Amino acid sequence: MRKLQVQGVHHITLTGADRQTSIDFWEGVLGMPFVFDQPNLDDPNEGHLYFDPGDGRLITVFTNENRKPDPNRTPTEPGCVHHLAFNVSRAVFSQAVPRLDARGIRHSGPKDRGFMDSIYFTDPLGLLIELACYRFEPPAGCTHADVMIEAHRIRVARGDYNIAEDHLADAIEHLVLRRQQSLSEDRGPQNPY
Repeated sequence: MRKLQVQGVHHITLTGADRQTSIDFWEGVLGMPFVFDQPNLDDPNEGHLYFDPGDGRLITVFTNENRKPDPNRTPTEPGCVHHLAFNVSRAVFSQAVPRLDARGIRHSGPKDRGFMDSIYFTDPLGLLIELACYRFEPPAGCTHADVMIEAHRIRVARGDYNIAEDHLADAIEHLVLRRQQSLSEDRGPQNPY
């Protein structure tokens, strides 16, 4: 038996309502360029809209002009999507509350997640959307996931409940020590004063 190794999310497809609601939300609220449009090749009664969430991958939406937006929360039973999280910069995150408020979009307010900050709100169809902003940048040659797994190991070894900024800082230091060579024999903390 062998695995089927994936290499990232190719796209996520959602069932939307009418075409304009999808365009107005995904591009008009979240700023995702509308990059491709064609019929749903499995159902000629539906459209298939493609949006770029900022990393060149795709969020796609099946639309049907007979479906109207229903703002009730989407199902959260086992097997259902709970929410979609999108990465934003610190600059954009700092503007999330006033920009959502200006549109009259109800939201959670900023949430401290230890390794990131989040804010939650729903799309016009009741799908929970998260804007997430990392509190760290990974060292050169590393990914956010590299830092997260290292911070997790540090957190568990210390018996801490959740990842915090000190775990992230120590994880980044460990990754740099492992990945970046140095001519120094002793790379430990020093006091030059």
